Amino acid sequence: MFDVITFGSSTGDVFIKMKEKLGAEIAKQFCFNRGDKVETGEWQIFSGGGGANTACTFALQGLKIAYCGMVGNDYFGELNQQDLKNRGVDLRFFNKVNNRQTALSVILSSGQNDRLIFAGPGACHFQTAKNIAWSKIKKTKWFYIAPLHHQSCNLLKPLVDFAVENKIKVALNPSEFQIKNSQEELKQIIAKVDVLLLNSDEATLLGEEIYSGGAKLVVVTEGEKGAKIFDGSNYYTAGIFPIEAVERTGAGDSFGSGLVAGLLLKNDIKYAIRLAMANSASCLKEVGAKNGLLRKGEVEKWPLLDIKKS
Repeated sequence: MFDVITFGSSTGDVFIKMKEKLGAEIAKQFCFNRGDKVETGEWQIFSGGGGANTACTFALQGLKIAYCGMVGNDYFGELNQQDLKNRGVDLRFFNKVNNRQTALSVILSSGQNDRLIFAGPGACHFQTAKNIAWSKIKKTKWFYIAPLHHQSCNLLKPLVDFAVENKIKVALNPSEFQIKNSQEELKQIIAKVDVLLLNSDEATLLGEEIYSGGAKLVVVTEGEKGAKIFDGSNYYTAGIFPIEAVERTGAGDSFGSGLVAGLLLKNDIKYAIRLAMANSASCLKEVGAKNGLLRKGEVEKWPLLDIKKS
């Protein structure tokens, strides 16, 4: 029996440090002239992707965790496989395919919030119901469904319906793509989930009815303002830990998985919020979405948060 099985992307992440600040205007108009050679600073390669990132939080927190996803049979696929294995993630539902390459993101960054991401689709974005070992994934307490894109979006409803049928709890972090393109269906799905995880932009797109949409716990992150959590009766608000952020890739994944891990470990909403905030803050202190994630017990090194209940 697993504690959690995660679903979502598994990618290669290439981080490129830019020598000059991108700035808002440059980011909007980013373009090259034919034949240009743009000089950069150092670059680093890590594994990434929402499904894989969140799996690593659960594993590092001492939970029994499997990742159900796909990569290509290539360099980045091997990188993901080894990274997940090294962090204690069960890979029995992890597949390498020959007909598609591993998804790749190239992140140009020159500061904390100053970044531009080029995201190329890959194997994880084309996972279908045929790639799921349905009879085996029922042996878990939770599904954590990270943002889905492209063809894999079609998995969301079958996964949630399967979870409900088999009394598996569901944490859902929908992608902006899903919110914009399948909003009415998504609202019906949200009514069935246990934890709904959104950032403030995504919450705005779905509207205030998310708080009465049926999800047992609604979590909205608001960047430097912290987060707001609604459990059906009470609102909880918490600020962030004041840290010097190095790179923000993985902030949402580390927060969401930290919160669900906290619920699994102690079934205490305040502990879960503290673990989520600390895990996210620690993630932001490192380049790469997995490199700063907390291990079991390390949250105790972080101060208590002022969590308000209303």
